[in-house]
Amino acid sequence: MLTAAARIHLREKFLTRRAAITGVNFAIAETGEFVVCTNEGNADMGAHLADVHIACMGIEKLIPQRKHTGIYLRLLARSATGQPVTTYSSHFRRPREGQQLHIVLVDNGRSTQLGREEFRNSLKCIRCGACMNTCPVYRRSGGHSYHTAIAGPIGAILAPNLDMKQYADLPFASTLCGSCSNVCPVKIDIHDQLYKWRQVLMKDGQGGAMKGLSMKAMNFTLSSPGVYRTAGKAGRWFYGTCRLW
Repeated sequence: MLTAAARIHLREKFLTRRAAITGVNFAIAETGEFVVCTNEGNADMGAHLADVHIACMGIEKLIPQRKHTGIYLRLLARSATGQPVTTYSSHFRRPREGQQLHIVLVDNGRSTQLGREEFRNSLKCIRCGACMNTCPVYRRSGGHSYHTAIAGPIGAILAPNLDMKQYADLPFASTLCGSCSNVCPVKIDIHDQLYKWRQVLMKDGQGGAMKGLSMKAMNFTLSSPGVYRTAGKAGRWFYGTCRLW
C-alpha cells in the first residue's frame, strides 16, 4: 500500500521534471564513463526521462580501467546486501540525442583528508554499509544519532575531517571492538582511525572539559598500583552498597 501511494505521488514528478540529479558509484578514467548502482531503478528512470542529467561524484570515485569495474561491482553488492550483483548497474558515457549530461566533481574536504596520512585510507570507502551492519553501536542507536549524512563507523571518521568541532563526539561513540575493520571489503582500518581521531580531538581541545578531567583521573589511577587497588576496593564497596539499596 505504501509503495503504491509513493508510486502515484512520485511518477508525476519523474515525468514532468526536466533535470535529474544522480550520484556516481564508480567513474572509469580509461573510458570517461561512470556507473550508477541501484536496486530500485529510480536513477535510471530519472536520468532517461529528464532533459538534463547532472551526476555528482566524489573525486575518490575514480578507478583506472573498465576491467576493474566488475571487481568493484561484485564487491559492493556482496558486502552491502549479499547479492551477486546490484539489480541495476547503469553505465553512462555520453548524453542521448537531445539531452545534456553534466558531471560535477565534488571535493568537500576530500583533498584535506588525502593530505592526512593517518586518515587518507578512509577515502577507499565504496559505501557498501558493511561496517554499519556489524557495528553494535549503530545497530542500537540508528543513523539519525550520528547527525551527519554518512552514519555509522565510516561516517565517524569522515565527518570530523569536515568540521572537528561539530562532529567531535562521533569518534567517541564507538566500542573500538574492531568489527567494522574486520568486515570492510576494502580494508579500511576504521577502528584504528577512530582511536587516532580521539587523540587529534583531545589535543585540539574538542573533547570537552569533563572528558579531559576523567582521562586525567584514569591516567592517575592506572599509573599507580596502590591507587588502582584502592579504587577497585572502593568500587566494589559502592557496588555492593547500591545493590543492598
